[in-house]
Amino acid sequence: MSNIVQYIIVRSDLKTILNWPLGAVIAQCCHAATAVLHLFASDEQTIQYLEDLDNMHKVILEAKDDTVLLKLTEKLKEDHIKHKLWIEQPENVPTCLAIKPYAKERVHKYVKHLKLLQD
Repeated sequence: MSNIVQYIIVRSDLKTILNWPLGAVIAQCCHAATAVLHLFASDEQTIQYLEDLDNMHKVILEAKDDTVLLKLTEKLKEDHIKHKLWIEQPENVPTCLAIKPYAKERVHKYVKHLKLLQD
């Protein structure tokens, strides 16, 4: 299980340019992570990931804006990588993307160009 990781990518401009409070940005990550785990609850790697709750491995990365987030979503769709793009309602704003738990070597190539989320 040690190599199973969940990547969460959130727009850094929500806080820096759009002035969202930190709690609202964190909520977007929580929404996306919860939704993707629900959507793929019967997936074998998701089950393995959730069997050891105290040792889950998540990596929170930043996309500079919605363009970067949407481009990543399209690439993941093309390559059949299961994920959830969170679109905040009622604003209809894409805010965060969560990839379902995968072996790191399977999905790292999609996110290696992104930086860890900074404050």
